[in-house]
Amino acid sequence: MSIDKLSIAKAINASLRTALETDPKVVVMGEDVGKLGGVFRVTDGLQKDFGEDRVIDTPLAESGIVGTAIGLALRGYRPVVEIQFDGFVFPAYDQIVTQLAKMHARALGKIKLPVVIRIPYGGAIGAVEHHSESPEALFAHVAGLKIVSPSNAADAYWMMQQAIQSDDPVIYFEPKRRYHDRAEVDTEAIPGPLHAARTVRSGTDLTLAAYGPMVKTCLEAAAAAEEEGKSLEVLDLRSISPVDFDGIQASVERTRRLVVVHEAPVFFGSGAEIAARITERCFYHLEAPVLRVGGYHAPYPPSRLEDEYLPGLDRVLDAVDRALAY
Repeated sequence: MSIDKLSIAKAINASLRTALETDPKVVVMGEDVGKLGGVFRVTDGLQKDFGEDRVIDTPLAESGIVGTAIGLALRGYRPVVEIQFDGFVFPAYDQIVTQLAKMHARALGKIKLPVVIRIPYGGAIGAVEHHSESPEALFAHVAGLKIVSPSNAADAYWMMQQAIQSDDPVIYFEPKRRYHDRAEVDTEAIPGPLHAARTVRSGTDLTLAAYGPMVKTCLEAAAAAEEEGKSLEVLDLRSISPVDFDGIQASVERTRRLVVVHEAPVFFGSGAEIAARITERCFYHLEAPVLRVGGYHAPYPPSRLEDEYLPGLDRVLDAVDRALAY
C-alpha cells in the first residue's frame, strides 16, 4: 500500500505521471503545460521527465489543440488536453460537440475517441473575466461526452486514471479553488466506478448533493447545521454526465428532502435535471420540493464582487431551512 498526503493539483500531476509511465500512447498537451508546468503547475516536471514529444506545449489555439487531439486519438493515442481556464474552452466547443462527441456514434461504434479534456473551472480565486466560469451544463447536454469533477485529492488521482483509460471522451473539470486542499491518496487502491456518487457524510433529515468545489461547502454547512440539531447527509455526485440517479434516489428515500448545490448558475443548470428526475422518482418519498442553490443568471462579476455571486454557507443553510420548514 502506498499512501501519500497530496493536494488535488499534486494528485492530478501524480496521476498523469503514472499514465505517462505505464502507457506510451498517453500524451499531454496544452498551452504552457511543458516548460512552465501549467499556470497552476499541475503538469510541473512532466516535460522534463518525459520529453517534448509526450508533454507538448501547443500554440494558443484551443480549437487546434482539441482538433489535433482528435486526430491523435484516431491514430491510437490517448491525448490528455489542458484548457488553461474554463472560459477559454469555447473556441474548441465546435470540435468537442460536433466531432469528439459524435464520431463514435457516426461510426456505429467502430471508432473510439479516448480523449480527456482537463478544464480548471469555477471562481473564488480573484481572477479576471473568463477565468472563473462553470460551463459544465453546456457539455452535459451533449450526448457522447462523459463529464466528471473530483472534490478531493484521492478522487482527483483515480478519476484521472479512469478517464484516461476510458474509450469515451471525458471532460474532466478541476475545481481550481480547491487545488491546494490536501488529503490522503492511496495510489494502489482499487477505485470505485468513475460515475458513481459517494456519501461523504451520513444524515437523516435532508440530502445535500454537490460536486467539485461545492462538496466542501456542503460539508461545512452540514457541520454548522449539526450544531442546531439538524442531521444532513452530503452526497458527492462526482459525475455530472452520466448522473448516478440511483445513488441520489437511495439517499433521498432515507432523508426525504434534497437540496442540490453547484457553483454554476441555477437557471437551466445541472441541478434542474437532478431536481426533475428525483421528483419523478421519489414523489411519494419527498416531504418538500427539491431546492437548488447556485450562481445567478448573470455574467460572472469582477473579482471584488464574486463573494456576492458565489453560493456560500449562508445560501446553502437558507435552502436547508426552507426545505425543513415544509
